Amino acid sequence: MTIPIWIYAVVVGIVVSALMAIKTGREERKMEQESIEQEGEIYIKRLEREKERREELNATGE
Repeated sequence: MTIPIWIYAVVVGIVVSALMAIKTGREERKMEQESIEQEGEIYIKRLEREKERREELNATGE
């Protein structure tokens, strides 16, 4: 009983497709994590500026 060559081609295609899906998923998660970190840094900078502004207002108001 021999297996037709096209079945091997289908199996290889499935394996390659699975590997590409895994690779793409990892890249997307990495990009998403970097985006989240950038947004967090912007938020922290905004909070620090607001804190400095409040301190300046308190210093001039006293």
